[in-house]
Amino acid sequence: MRILITGGAGFIGSKLSLALKKKGHEITILDNLSSQIHGEDPIIDSPLYRSILDKFNFIEGDVTCREDWRHAIEDQEVIVHLAAETGTGQSMYQIERYAEVNVSGTALMLDILVNESHRIKKVIIASSRAVHGEGKYLHPELGIMYPKSRKIIDMKNGDFEITYLDGKILTALATDEESKIHPTSVYGITKYTQEQMVMATCSSIGIAAVGLRFQNVYGEGQSLLNPYTGILSIFSSQILNGKEINVFEDGKESRDFIHINDALDAVIKSIENKNADGEVLNVGTGVQTTVTDVAQSLRKLYSKDCKVNISGQFRLGDIRHNFADISKIKSILNFHPKISFEEGMSKFTQWVLQQDIKDIKLNESLEEMKVKGLLK
Repeated sequence: MRILITGGAGFIGSKLSLALKKKGHEITILDNLSSQIHGEDPIIDSPLYRSILDKFNFIEGDVTCREDWRHAIEDQEVIVHLAAETGTGQSMYQIERYAEVNVSGTALMLDILVNESHRIKKVIIASSRAVHGEGKYLHPELGIMYPKSRKIIDMKNGDFEITYLDGKILTALATDEESKIHPTSVYGITKYTQEQMVMATCSSIGIAAVGLRFQNVYGEGQSLLNPYTGILSIFSSQILNGKEINVFEDGKESRDFIHINDALDAVIKSIENKNADGEVLNVGTGVQTTVTDVAQSLRKLYSKDCKVNISGQFRLGDIRHNFADISKIKSILNFHPKISFEEGMSKFTQWVLQQDIKDIKLNESLEEMKVKGLLK
């Protein structure tokens, strides 16, 4: 098939392009080579970009530009729409930019698909676990709950867990696709808008569509330059540059980390299997891992005895826990994650040690959030 991958020079996109090429597909990439991900000179600064250089039909363009979309869509059969602004914290003060890229950029694509001639048969939209906000919880007496965002006053007092009005601490449950939609960040809002625009519009014009709600994708090749996303990259930069690891809240917040190879398997299955058509699917492992466990694992794998600073700081818009119920994607696509967190972390750190590790400029990004009142 002829497949267009937007954001194809990014972490997932570049790996996906290479994997699909091996399977015989013809790939076109549309990417704006954002300096936040690829550095000021992508050829020098970005292993991601170098990995795809001269291997594909590459269009340096932007999803906010109609003409770039028109050029990219021409003669394609499938679109994998990965291009997006992705930082949860950053989205809370770059609201116009996130809406422009994520929502308006997707609207341009759909407008062309509805109103102009093309050969597109299927669209895969990269959604996010962020659409569920704090996710699904269990009250010991009252049962299933979908709590609102935590109160600032509670977090300032060091009370980070999700509690009900009666003071009972709620237990995080795996979030399934039917769980309540209530994003706590502008990023999450834009991802749900993208997802629903694609699913509704494509259905109305006879194009197959699949929404993939990714959990935290990590692994070899991810950007080591972006201070706004990816705690593995951020912690690795701190450790290998001789700094202490700064852990927000109390370190017990948890996420669902899925290795890039497993994430690619889910995307490829969604492209090639008609069973996915019209479905929204979680892409994760179903396993909770705390941020402190991530930090300690990296210290061990890098053999560095650096300090782990549990700072108590927190960002507005961040959630406490979230991990995926993946029973639906298992049933529909026979998707089963193969790489454990331990194996994936070993692969990731071995790769990182072969890279030129630069300061990720975390302090500058944190100061930016402090000025905006989003880091407490």
